[in-house]
Amino acid sequence: LSRGTRLRLGQSAVVELTGLRNPCAQIDTNIGPGAMRAVLGQTHEGTLIRKAGVMAIVIEGGPVAVADPVSIAFEPVDRGPLRPV
Repeated sequence: LSRGTRLRLGQSAVVELTGLRNPCAQIDTNIGPGAMRAVLGQTHEGTLIRKAGVMAIVIEGGPVAVADPVSIAFEPVDRGPLRPV
């Protein structure tokens, strides 16, 4: 998904993707030893690959629960890649 994509969460909540999340050292502490290695990778050229998730801003609030549907509410025409924030 690209920067600016809006996702509908549940019936009414909407968030807009702003960038890639940097993994935190607490991942190993809270999840378990080795978890940090699982959310980081590297290309053959040495570029870091982040697998920890994305950052977003809330556009429309609303209740969100486990197993709620997630769908694309808006996809920008000028699609730019997600970058670390």
